[in-house]
Amino acid sequence: MLTLSEKEFKRLSEFATSQIGISFPEIKMTMLQARLQKRLRILGMNDFKEYIDYLFSAAGEENESGEFINAVTTNKTDFFREPHHFQFLTGQALPTLEHEGLLTHRRLHAWSAASSYGHEAYTLGMVLSEYAQAQPGFTWSVLATDISTRVLRHGVEGVYRTEDIDAIPMNLKKKYLLRSRDPMKNVVRIVPSIRERVEFRRLNLTQQEFNIDGTFEVIFCRNVIIYFEKQTQVEILTHLFQYLQPGGYLFLGHSESLNGVSLHVESVAPTIYRKY
Repeated sequence: MLTLSEKEFKRLSEFATSQIGISFPEIKMTMLQARLQKRLRILGMNDFKEYIDYLFSAAGEENESGEFINAVTTNKTDFFREPHHFQFLTGQALPTLEHEGLLTHRRLHAWSAASSYGHEAYTLGMVLSEYAQAQPGFTWSVLATDISTRVLRHGVEGVYRTEDIDAIPMNLKKKYLLRSRDPMKNVVRIVPSIRERVEFRRLNLTQQEFNIDGTFEVIFCRNVIIYFEKQTQVEILTHLFQYLQPGGYLFLGHSESLNGVSLHVESVAPTIYRKY
C-alpha cells in the first residue's frame, strides 16, 4: 500500500476543507490514504506526489476534483435509518401541517440533504406514498441532494442489492420494489411511481448559494453535519433554515443537535425541531 507523507496529507486535507468544508485531522490520515488508493490505480500513478501534482494542475482541476470529492466523502446510509423519524413524520408532523393549513394545495415539499445513495429519499417516498393512499388529495415531492456525483447517479437509477433492503417492511417491499428479471442478479429497483417524484441534484452544503427555488415543509439533514467543524455546522444549519417554511420540521441525525445554534425553533422530539 502506498503511503502519504505528513506534508502530502496536509495539502490534501486543506484541499478537502476548502472544497467541501470537511476537516481531516491527522488521525484520519490512514483513512484518507486508503480511500485514494483506487484513484491512483485507475490513473496508473506510482505515488501520492504524482497524484497531488495532477490534482492541482489545470487538467486535474477539471477532471479529478470531482473524483477526489467522491472518494473522500462518507456515504454510510440505510433504508429506514432511525425509523422513529418516519413514524413521527406520518403520525404527527404531516397531520399537523395539514390541520394548520401549511401545505399549499395539500402538497408536501421535502428535502433530503446529503442524500447519499438515495436510501433516505426513497424511504421518504415510500412513507409519503403510504400516507397519500390513506389521505386522498395529498401529494408530495422530494428533492435529494449530495455533493458526490457518484452516489447521485446511483440514486437516479434506484437500483439496490437485496441485502440492502432488509430494513424495509415486507408490505412496502412488495409494493415499491421491482425484482430483476434475471434471477442471477440479486438486485431490486424502486418503482417508477416513486422515482419520478424524487429529484436528485448535486449540491455542496458549504457553498454560498444553494440555487434552490422555493421552500420546504420538511428537511432531513441527518448524520452529515457531524463531519464539519462547529462554525461550519452553524453556517450550514443557518442556511438550511432559510429554506424551511415557518411551521416546518427539521430532522437531524441521532448524534446531532442545535445546541449553540441560534434559530427560531422548538424541539418537538429527540433530534426533531419545528420552526416558529
